[in-house]
Amino acid sequence: MRVVNGGRMPPPGLLRAGLWLSRAMSRCVLEPRPPGKRWLVAGLGNPGMPRTRHSVGMAVLGQLARRLGVEESWARDRRCAADLALASLGDAQLVLLRPRRLMNANGRSVARAAELFGLTAEEVYLVHDELDKPLGKLALKLGGSARGHNGVRSCISCLNSNAMPRLRVGIGRPMHPDAVQAHVLGCFSPAEQELLPPLLERATDLLLDHIRERSRGPSLGP
Repeated sequence: MRVVNGGRMPPPGLLRAGLWLSRAMSRCVLEPRPPGKRWLVAGLGNPGMPRTRHSVGMAVLGQLARRLGVEESWARDRRCAADLALASLGDAQLVLLRPRRLMNANGRSVARAAELFGLTAEEVYLVHDELDKPLGKLALKLGGSARGHNGVRSCISCLNSNAMPRLRVGIGRPMHPDAVQAHVLGCFSPAEQELLPPLLERATDLLLDHIRERSRGPSLGP
C-alpha cells in the first residue's frame, strides 16, 4: 500500500466515494436554487454527546431525518464544520444540519451553512433544549432573545439577527441553581428516556407542519 505524508493511502474505493460525496455536496450548493422554498433546520448540541439533555436538538434532527428518509444520507461538510443531509418536503428542500462545533460555537456552523445555501435568518430553524419547560413540553418561538441559551446566543451573534424560528424542547430545570450545568450535560434518566420517542415524534410533527405552512406562503428569501 502506498504511503503519503507518513500515513497510509486510503483504498481506491474509499477515495472515489469521498470524492463523489464532496462533489455531490458542492453541487447542492452551486446548482441553481430549486423552484420551491428552501429551509435550514439546525439541531443545536455538543458533538460526541448525543444522549445528553443539552443535545436533544440533535436527537430531534435524527428523528426528522428518519421521517424524511434521509437517515443514511448524513455527510460531513468541512466548510461549515457540520454534518448535512438534504431532504424534500413537497416542493420545498430542507437542509438538515448537526454542528460539529461545541454548543457555544454552534452559530459559526449555522451561519456558514446559511451563507452557502443562500438563506436568510428567517429561513433558519433552530432546535434546542429549554430549561424553563418540563420534559415533554414543546414550543415554537418566532425570533426573540437567546433567553440564556449559549447555542442560540452564538447563532444570533454569527447570523447578526434574532429572527430565526426556534423549536424549544423542554428538559426541565433542577431545583438547585448549582446543579444546572450537570443537569444539561448529563444523560436522560431511564424514566426520561421512556418519554423521548413520543416527544421526538411530536417535535418532528410540529416542525414539519410549520415548515409546510410557511412554504405555502410568500417567499421570505431571495
